[in-house]
Amino acid sequence: MADPGRLFIFGLGFSARTLARRLMAEGWQVAGTTRSAEKREALAAEGVEAHLFDRDQPLPPGVLAGATHLLSSVPPDPAGDPVVDAHAADIVALMPGLRWVGYLSTTGVYGDHQGGWVDEETPVAPDVGRSERRVEAEVAWLNLWREHGLPLHIFRLAGIYGPGRSAVDSVREGKARRVIKPGQVFCRIHVDDIAQVVAASMAQPHAGRIYNVADDEPAPPQVPIEEAARLLGVDPPPAVDFEEADLSPMARSFYRDSRRVRNDRIKQELGVTLKYPTYREGLAAIAKG
Repeated sequence: MADPGRLFIFGLGFSARTLARRLMAEGWQVAGTTRSAEKREALAAEGVEAHLFDRDQPLPPGVLAGATHLLSSVPPDPAGDPVVDAHAADIVALMPGLRWVGYLSTTGVYGDHQGGWVDEETPVAPDVGRSERRVEAEVAWLNLWREHGLPLHIFRLAGIYGPGRSAVDSVREGKARRVIKPGQVFCRIHVDDIAQVVAASMAQPHAGRIYNVADDEPAPPQVPIEEAARLLGVDPPPAVDFEEADLSPMARSFYRDSRRVRNDRIKQELGVTLKYPTYREGLAAIAKG
């Protein structure tokens, strides 16, 4: 791990908070942003210095001062990337003391490959609006690297799960749905492994690098639901054909793309050994509590 420094996180959500807890346990100072006063209070209780931020509420001057590392997990909106738009100049001004910058993106930028494999060299081909915005956000961050030498790293995350947000939780709560779409595969990554990969990059910066963050075994969407039910000793929910499933437009859009994501780069370049190499290990740990 890199020597403890000061990490500033734009967007202290599920993944970023997991990283924050890991680093704070190693002696790091962590500050960041949230959009609600309630979450700010909860973060403060964990020892995280939190500030309110969104596109219409930029940070006051000086908040970023002293940051040695910076991570953004803020998604783009229809107007662009809020962090770049509001604070690009402030971030660049942190150099040369700023040693590492990360941006959490999504494997959705690859679009549909009909179940085929993609890696970091695969051209992006987004086919839904939110993925198109992600590509534009990646470009905005990469331009800061190209034009100003920002020590940028992009992490394309697969479907995120972890305690409180998993097939085990949805089965326990009676909310799980076993939707069947022939040929459909999804890729996943446990939130603890996201933190592990990002921390490994912080210890071994390689500016301009893009990393896929996914586990070793893409699987059809119904399979983790079936595994969660098995772990909990209950019957899985009834199978529903995709065409007949009552899904929201957002939920249905996730089934538009089918691809398998290679993760060799995080292993070969960052030396990562996944704690949860497949959904089976990840769900088993969650089921045990």
